[in-house]
Amino acid sequence: MTGSLRHSYSIAIAGCGPAGLAAALLLYRAGHSVTLFERFDAPRPIGSGLMLQPTGMAVLDAMGLLERVARHGARVDGLLGLQEHGRCALDSPYRNLGTDAFGMGIHRASLFAVLYEAVAEAGIDIRTSQDIVSTHADARERRFVFSDGSRSDGFDLAVDASGWSSALGERGRGLLQFGALWATVELDPADPFAGNLLEQRYDRASRMVGVLPTGRRSLEGPREAAFFWSLRGVDHEAWRTAGLEAWKHEVRRMWPETACLLDRIDSEEHLTFARYAHRTAPGPNGHRFIRIGDAWHCASPQLGQGANMALLDAWGLARGLAQGRTIDEGLRLAARWRSDHVRLYQAVTRFFTPLYQSTAAMPPLLRDRMLMPLSRVWPGKPLQARIMSGLFGWPLQTLGLEQPDYRALAQAISA
Repeated sequence: MTGSLRHSYSIAIAGCGPAGLAAALLLYRAGHSVTLFERFDAPRPIGSGLMLQPTGMAVLDAMGLLERVARHGARVDGLLGLQEHGRCALDSPYRNLGTDAFGMGIHRASLFAVLYEAVAEAGIDIRTSQDIVSTHADARERRFVFSDGSRSDGFDLAVDASGWSSALGERGRGLLQFGALWATVELDPADPFAGNLLEQRYDRASRMVGVLPTGRRSLEGPREAAFFWSLRGVDHEAWRTAGLEAWKHEVRRMWPETACLLDRIDSEEHLTFARYAHRTAPGPNGHRFIRIGDAWHCASPQLGQGANMALLDAWGLARGLAQGRTIDEGLRLAARWRSDHVRLYQAVTRFFTPLYQSTAAMPPLLRDRMLMPLSRVWPGKPLQARIMSGLFGWPLQTLGLEQPDYRALAQAISA
């Protein structure tokens, strides 16, 4: 972290996701007094797999945690998406960056465990069963207000890292038409998947099935993958009514090679339906208050940027407070350093999502007839790779970060 600590602040953080945990650890290491508030009885991850991009890995590397995370992850060398009939709709290898870079598939529980363990080792105060509904500010302090009407102690700064459904934002606005069914399944060496790719199959853009390798949650445990199926929110109840076997039949028809994975899903409880929203808070920072991660900017997971953007926000916040002469100046710096990248990826994600999740006929035609051919030639190849990797817009340089040593990282993943 560049810059020296000007002041030591008392900081309250709402949410124990990647944004909240990373921010807590970075701010504690910088000399601040940090308290984490979590609405659940015990902090826990929600969801299945995610993609760590070079951006998120750069933050974890600067925190000294990347090797620990990598032991649980799976190397991902690119994204490959095919139509049912085999026509390529997405082919984006990291090698098009012209470097040794790659992505990392990982279970959310693995990333959470490494961050949470580091927070616990630091002795950071975590207060659970805290249902925050608003904040109260005066000239010198911020307090969280809870659902029972009580208030927290006063803090110099309050940070909302409680995700896209944050009660401190615009909960419910921007809900997307499509969500996804997710399951974590064990992988067998004989399974007919590349093992180092995020693979997807499409029926136009109305249906999508994908497999993302996510490594091992336990170092002694089996290799796993996140299996996901695109589904509109309004169709979820009809899916439940039709039953598991009817759905499996549809998936097998669309991608026969997934039969081995479907055999490992033996009940509806094995699948979790996740909803998504796309919105950006009009201003992430206020007086002694800032939003980070999905509480500031949430989007479809189509580009795999959510956790990575959250980690960048946490780094930016700690760096801003280190360089700002006052709290509010530090928050302005943090928001300014991150705003361009956030706006850029919100726009790019809004454009790309309908190409892969839409009931309309035109978006997949545009994807297959125009964007796919352009992505095979210069400058489309490196541009697509920079967008996919999160590096479009030079976010690392803005925050004083560097990409990790990928050769050493590859050894940690394969160990």
